This record gives sequence, C-alpha cells and structure tokens, in this order.
Amino acid sequence: MNRPAFPQPDASDKPIIWTVSISRLSDLFRDITLEYDDRAVIEPIKLGFEDAVTHIRERLASERCDAVIAAGSNGAYLKSRLSIPVITATASGFDVMQALARARKITPHIGVITYQETMPELSEFQATFGLTIAQHAYATEEDAHAQINAMKAAGIKAVVGAGMVTDLVEEAGLTGVFVYSAASIRRAFDDALDIARITRAEPARSRRPAVADALRARHGLNDLRGDSAAMQAVREAVMLYARSPATVLIHGETGTGKELVAQAMHRENPRHHGGGTPFVAVNCGAIAESLLESELFGHEEGAFTGSRRGGHAGLFEAAHRGTLFLDEIGEMPLALQTRLLRVLEEREVVRVGGTRPIPVDVRIISATHCNLEARIREGRFRADLFYRLCVLRLDLPALRERREDLVPLMEWCLKNALAALGVRPHANLHAEVVACAPLLSAYAWPGNVRELRNLMERVALFLAAEPLQALSPNFVLKVAPELGGKTLMSGMPVPAQPAPLVESAAQVLARLGGDRGAAAAYLGISRTTLWRRLRSNRV
Repeated sequence: MNRPAFPQPDASDKPIIWTVSISRLSDLFRDITLEYDDRAVIEPIKLGFEDAVTHIRERLASERCDAVIAAGSNGAYLKSRLSIPVITATASGFDVMQALARARKITPHIGVITYQETMPELSEFQATFGLTIAQHAYATEEDAHAQINAMKAAGIKAVVGAGMVTDLVEEAGLTGVFVYSAASIRRAFDDALDIARITRAEPARSRRPAVADALRARHGLNDLRGDSAAMQAVREAVMLYARSPATVLIHGETGTGKELVAQAMHRENPRHHGGGTPFVAVNCGAIAESLLESELFGHEEGAFTGSRRGGHAGLFEAAHRGTLFLDEIGEMPLALQTRLLRVLEEREVVRVGGTRPIPVDVRIISATHCNLEARIREGRFRADLFYRLCVLRLDLPALRERREDLVPLMEWCLKNALAALGVRPHANLHAEVVACAPLLSAYAWPGNVRELRNLMERVALFLAAEPLQALSPNFVLKVAPELGGKTLMSGMPVPAQPAPLVESAAQVLARLGGDRGAAAAYLGISRTTLWRRLRSNRV
C-alpha cells in the first residue's frame, strides 16, 4: 500500500522522533506525545520486532529520523538491529513497587515476568511484606506464553509486566498489571530529545553507542547533599576540579555517588554551560571484553562478524567536546588499558578494523571502588595508566563516616519519594525523622546513600498506603527489618525493641512542651490517634 511520504524538514526544524509499540504502551506514548508537540515531530509506529525493523529501514532510505523510542523486548530487538539511536524506556523501582501494590489489592500471590533477567531484590521485598511473588524471565514471545501458562496453573491471578506481557496475560484470562509509569516514559522522551539535538548538531558523530547510560548530566552540585565537613570538602573539590581539563579518578564504596559527583563536575565546568555538552557514562565491568572494545573505540563496517553496516561510532566519539565517565575502571581488561592509554596520550581514536585516526576532545573521569594500587602490584592494572588517570583524585566518604548527614538525607529522600507518589508529607515529618535517628545511626549502611534512598522509597510506599500512620522507629523496623539485623556499626548493639508504653499520651505531650507532632512521633502513632488518646485519657 502506498503511503504519503513523510515531510522532510530542513536543519532548522524540530527533531523527528518515532515511537514504536504494539501493546498498551502505545496509549501511554500517545498521551505523553501531546506534552512534547512543541519540541519535536513525534510519529507513532504500531509495529513490533522484525516488522518494525523492516518498516523503519525502508523509511530511512528516503526519510530522516533522529531517534526511536521503544521499550522492553521490542526496544532491545530494535536497538540491536537499527543504525539510528534507539532509546528504551525502563521501569523505575517506584514503578515496580507501585505495580506490586496494585496487584496486592487483587491477590497476595503475584507473578512478575521481565525481559531476559529477573529482579533478585524482590525476594527480600516479598519476605518483608508478606507477599508471594513468582518471578520468571523471558527471551521470546513463546517464552512469555509458557511462563504465563505456568503461573496460571499455579493459581496466580495477577501478573506484573511490560506491555506485551500484560496483553498476553489478559488473553490468558488473568489480570495484567502494567509496570510503566508516565514519569518513566517522559524520561525516555527527554533522553530522545537530548540525543536528537546532539546528533543533529554533529552529523558526523550521529550514532549513539548502545551502552551509553546518558548523553547529558542530570545532576549538579546541589544534588551532593549533606552539611558534614566531609561533604563540604567534596563539594569544594568538585568546584575546583571542574575548572581543569585534567583527568580525575574518583574512589568510593558502592552507593557513595561516584557518577553523581562526575556529573556535577561536568556541569560546573564553564565550558559545558550547565551540562549542555555530552556526558557519556559506561560501566567497564558490565560489558564483555569483546564488546567493550568496539563500544569504546567504535568499529568499521566488516570489522568482525555481526558488525553494523556503515560502521559504528564509539563512546569517545559520542563524548566529543564533553566528558566520558568510565565507571569501575579497575575491571577494564589489560589489553584495553593499553588502548585507553594511547587515546589519552594521542587524543585520537582508531576504530576496530580501521586505520584512520579520529581526533577526539574528551575529558576522562573514571571511578572505582577497588584499590588500584593493589591491582598494580598484582599485575592486573597498568601503573602508567593509573598515573595518567589520577592527575586529580577524589575520595568519597562512606555514609557511616558522616552520620550527621543521616537525618537530613533521610528527610530529603523521603520527601522526594512521597512527592513521586503524589503524597504530601506530614507537617511533623522532621520530628518523626529525628525520632528515628538512633535507629539509623546504629546501622552500617553498606550500600551507602543509594541504600538509604532505596529504603526511603520503600518507606514512602507504605506511608502512602496508610496516610494516618506516623513515621516511628517501630514502623521503620517493620518496613525495613534489616536495620535491626547483623549489619550494624562495629561494636554497637542491636537496637532493642521499645519498652512497653508506661507514660500516658498527656504525659508525653507535657514532657515535649506541647509539641503534638513530636509527641506523636515519640509514641509511634499518628497525630489523629494522639488526639483520640488525649480525649479518652488512654496511654
């Protein structure tokens, strides 16, 4: 069937973005598109997998598209087969928790089906909240069918998943709980716009590497939270290092915010005008050695079996005039360390299978949680590369080393988590958080700020479900029993369960100077419950 040709705008026109979906995600794409009409030309393609690939390739022969947005298995399929940038929308932790909360209203026996890999963290989640969650992963539509049938046979009545999965679930007579939220889709649209602007500004560097986590720095200096002396020193170092083009090595435990610091350093550099130039991040330990080389340095057409038509620009080219953040640099194979050292010295890359040097202007910020000096002694890391990477060095403090930041961090994370759920925090939230401070301070926080943020997302979900529930130590322990477990500060006892209440509500209120918020937090009850107890003279 003949179809009208898609209009060909000139370079001054809006970016062109295509959304691809054959599931209920199409409706969400359509709704979000209305919000971006003034910024881009967005067209839906209601096809999937090979049909979508064939359709897009045919159109690209005569039309221009700056980016494609898809999700789930469909997005992964397109990304591996198209030469233009494909942005895959991903469900956040909030999305998953909210979907589980909706499924819980239907049944305590819930299924979760995800693409390629399961979510191990849900095992702890289900134990904490008394849910039975059956998890399965799928690779093809046939796999998904089989997993759904197995769940149905096991008596599961609600299944959480992406668009294709939930459509298949409902075809099987079960309830499908859609995992994506509007916020997650908006993030994908924002990323597509950023990539489109960059690729249109520099046509020669138009391909976005598939493993680049982002092409913009979302976080700045204000996101480095904490009033402790340790965090003040970090912020001062970020501002100082931002002025320099020299390489930076960031060392810190997992969850201390190494990428956040790198993004802030990028944004504070006057050259980058608040992050307008590319910030490209890659985890060197998360990609196979055979793939990491071509992703970092790019490859020419025919360089190896399966290489893309026309070749492929690498991360260095994508980060031209910006910043390349190499996370977990200690996991980089020795052979690639040699190539990286040469790029740092020559300021040019040669693609795999190529001979032509390509000039690149890139600032390198790397990060590691391991002891690189020890790896040098073990022969696992090049000493010359180490000294080239750490012209400037920054060590990030663990959360347990700045416990004075715990209360403000907890309050900030909790307010953000509640806002994401559309819930207004209690007026006495600060007093409630302060009442939880001893419990927080006793814990070792092995996952650092990331663990605290994730915990506050969990707490927010349950506060949202019980609007009159006060935030008390007892409530936090119920939601997060790990805080009373074995990962406490060395030498500190496990917090004892609160002693039976012997003071009346009126006595507590009087002792706290009439502050009803503080009294409610102390008693572990809501202000409404406190008012009822005062009226009835109950304890």
